[in-house]
Amino acid sequence: MRNVYLGNHQIITPLGFTLQENIEAVTQGKSAIQAHHSPYIGGYVAGKISETKLQERFKSLGNAVAFTKLEKMMVLAVAEVLQAHQEIPKEKIALIIATTKGNVDALAEENPFSKERAKLPQLAKTLQEYFEFPKVPILVSNACISGGLAVSVAKQFIQNKTYDHAVVVAGDLVSEFTLTGFNSFQALAKGVCQPFSKERTGINIGDAAAAVWVTSVKPKEKAIQIIGEATANDANHISGPSRTGEGLFLSVERALQEAGILANEIDYISAHGTATLFNDEMESIAFHRLGLQKTPLNSLKAYYGHTLGASALLELIFSQVSLQENMVFKSLGYESQGTSKALNMITKTEHKPLQIALKTASGFGGCNFAMLLKKETE
Repeated sequence: MRNVYLGNHQIITPLGFTLQENIEAVTQGKSAIQAHHSPYIGGYVAGKISETKLQERFKSLGNAVAFTKLEKMMVLAVAEVLQAHQEIPKEKIALIIATTKGNVDALAEENPFSKERAKLPQLAKTLQEYFEFPKVPILVSNACISGGLAVSVAKQFIQNKTYDHAVVVAGDLVSEFTLTGFNSFQALAKGVCQPFSKERTGINIGDAAAAVWVTSVKPKEKAIQIIGEATANDANHISGPSRTGEGLFLSVERALQEAGILANEIDYISAHGTATLFNDEMESIAFHRLGLQKTPLNSLKAYYGHTLGASALLELIFSQVSLQENMVFKSLGYESQGTSKALNMITKTEHKPLQIALKTASGFGGCNFAMLLKKETE
């Protein structure tokens, strides 16, 4: 079966419109989380991309007013990734789009776009037409594992020789829909979230889009291979995770089986880490069951907020960079142990030898995702 690799990538967030800008901001410990106001829930904190900056950056790619905010974010991300592969015919490339709610903000009365724009197939059609892909894009919408699961779909298409390459793009917005939903759960933090910390009170939400090239062709340098992936659903509750971490445990266990490695060979974990009481507790239990309690671990949620369907892809790209640069990033917001099972939290950004990384994600409806990445030596 063919090897599958992660290639070039792009991230669009409030911390920057390039991967490098984002890496520099996170390295400096900057957070995108700021105070905002909603007519429905009042004051809240979240990571929101400036409409003005987005419009300015999009000018060279088309008529900004013809596209929704999310569409502009996704186009920017995909355009950068495809730029490096202009010689490859589009029919050999799968376009895979991941999101939880897409253009749900188009349903608001004050939104200038048609309510038809809120339908996910319409989002796919807009991206397909913009980039002139001959085949209909694949849509992945499975709660907050969507971005990671889309990479799994790409991997399987490539291994089955349906496609040689794929560009995976994931994105979601801070919308009144998601804000009021999480607020009804009393799950929104009053300040910057604190994943896995005793002081944590809930999540922040964030705007983000990310895109990555997935390919059967080994990159010439700093090659990162996907060696295992899996998803499992614990079917515990529509919004609450399994108290035993069963779905996450099974996802990681099956990814390890595919990779043919043991848990103690993992050098670094990029966890989901939403900073809710139940999610972080569930993850700590699952990691202990897997024997991963001593493996260095972080969450990026205090930098960006929970970017929903984009989060797993954004964080997978950071995992790719971590392996390539032998670098781990501080788990911002962590102060003291807040889960029943202790974890080896990364408390400072530093360089250290890395060979294998694990990215995990979990979401509503009991869905869980795990992916193992390995750095190939030259």
